[in-house]
Amino acid sequence: MTTATQASDLRFFTSTDGDLAYRDAGAGDLVVLVHPGWVDHRFFDDQIPALVSAGHRVIAADVRGFGFSANADGPFRWADDLGALLRHLDAGPAVLVGACMGAAVATDTALEYPELVRAVVVSGAGTSAFEYSDPWTVERGAESARLLGAGDVAGWVEAFAKNVSGPHRTVDQVDAEAVRRMREMATHTLGKHTLGEKDWRVPLADPWSRVPEIDVPVLAVHGALDAADGIEMAERLVRGVRNGRSVTVEDTGHFPSLEKPEVFNEILLDFLRSL
Repeated sequence: MTTATQASDLRFFTSTDGDLAYRDAGAGDLVVLVHPGWVDHRFFDDQIPALVSAGHRVIAADVRGFGFSANADGPFRWADDLGALLRHLDAGPAVLVGACMGAAVATDTALEYPELVRAVVVSGAGTSAFEYSDPWTVERGAESARLLGAGDVAGWVEAFAKNVSGPHRTVDQVDAEAVRRMREMATHTLGKHTLGEKDWRVPLADPWSRVPEIDVPVLAVHGALDAADGIEMAERLVRGVRNGRSVTVEDTGHFPSLEKPEVFNEILLDFLRSL
C-alpha cells in the first residue's frame, strides 16, 4: 500500500462556512473520490496514483466535518458542498466514486447537480437514506453510540475498525496496515468533534424515490464479505437507474478499495474506459 498523503499536499476551498480540504492531482478526464464516514481523502491513497497514471485528473475531497475540512457551524448539505467545490474549480462533469458515506455524497450530488456528474461508482451503500437491517451492522451502530456516549474514544476506534473486517471475519484476519490506516484517520476526525455537538447536516428528502432521475452510468463494487445491507443498498441503486451494473470482489469486506486496491483499481479503470 502507498504511504498516506500529508496535510501539505492539500488545497483548501473557502466556503461560506469554513475551508474544505481536497487533494488535486493529475490531468485529464475528472474523477472525484469521496471517502467513508469518520475518515478522509487518504482512504484513497492507493487509487490516486493509478488514476493519475491512467491519464485522469483526480480530486479527493474531505467531506465537511471530516479529515482536514472545517466542521459545520450551520446547516449544510453534502451535495451543495461538493457542487460548490467543482464549480469553484471550474471542473466537471466528473465521475464520482464514493465508499459508504461517500457513496451517499455521490448520489446526492448526482441528483441535485446532474450537470456536474458523468457517472457514479458506489461501494457499501446506495443513497443518503441509509437502510440498516443486518444484525451485525445494527449492533455495530449501537456499540459505537454506547462507547461515544461513555466518552471511550479508544474503545470507539476499536469498534470502528470492525467495519473493515465485516461480519464474517475478525479484525486480526484483515491486513494490519489497512486497519492501522483506518484507525489513524478515524482518530483524527473524532478529535475534531466534541461530545453532544449539533449535527448540522440537512438530509436530502426521500432520495430513493428520486433514483430513477439518475441517467448516467452507475457501477456498484461489492465486497463479497460485506454485511448484507451494505450490498443490498448498492444493488437497489443500480436496479433503480437506467444504466446500472455491479461487480463483486471476493475475499474482501466493506472497503474493497482498501483491502484489494489492485483489483478495485482495475475494475474502476475498466469502467472509466467504457464511458
